[in-house]
Amino acid sequence: MSAPLLQVDGLDLYYGDAQALSAVSIEIAEGEIVAIVGANGAGKSSLIRTIHGIEKPAAGRIRFDGTDITGWSSHRVCETGVGHVAEGRQVFPNLTVLENLEMGAFLKRARAGEKKALDHVFALFPRLAERAKQAAGTLSGGEQQMLAIGRCLMGQPRLIMFDEPSLGLAPAIVQEMFRIVRRLNEEGLTVLLVEQNVMASLRIANRGYVLENGRIELSDSGPALLGNDRVRKAYLGL
Repeated sequence: MSAPLLQVDGLDLYYGDAQALSAVSIEIAEGEIVAIVGANGAGKSSLIRTIHGIEKPAAGRIRFDGTDITGWSSHRVCETGVGHVAEGRQVFPNLTVLENLEMGAFLKRARAGEKKALDHVFALFPRLAERAKQAAGTLSGGEQQMLAIGRCLMGQPRLIMFDEPSLGLAPAIVQEMFRIVRRLNEEGLTVLLVEQNVMASLRIANRGYVLENGRIELSDSGPALLGNDRVRKAYLGL
């Protein structure tokens, strides 16, 4: 069996004296969609931010494609092929759509393929092509989320991490976001999906982990977790 593309072992994270993650271990094989689900404050975003190098763990190891990237800077992590679509979109509001996308191609790994990546983003999101010269801050919430995803794709990641991609979006746009995640995976991207919408995320996930109070409490296939009585009662109201 081949080694996981991403492997997190025994991760601990503290904010001051408060422990946000405790002995968290997850694995993602190349080509998978893996969902991390849990309530607000469970540690989901902290996990992604630690993998991406924004937070520094107190203990544990993070390996990407066999390389230990624990404690690396965010920029260096990106250069390995790890992309991150942050919670809240975080576009540059005063820059145009095109300028935002070009920012995503500043990585050394992405420069040679920038034109091809831009064509792919515009094919995936025709509305961004239509609004290429428009200031990003004037876009709707759904369009800004498309732009955030597109900017990440410009870096040509092998693994893309989504942090609450449906947050604050209208229901119809939420469904579109999940269709996009599935499509990107079908095109070959490995996906780590952090999401409060437990049903929607587990429906498209190969596997999932349930994070509670900074600890992994359950892990199984997406369908098995959807059928788990504990998950259904705690997160689906069933």
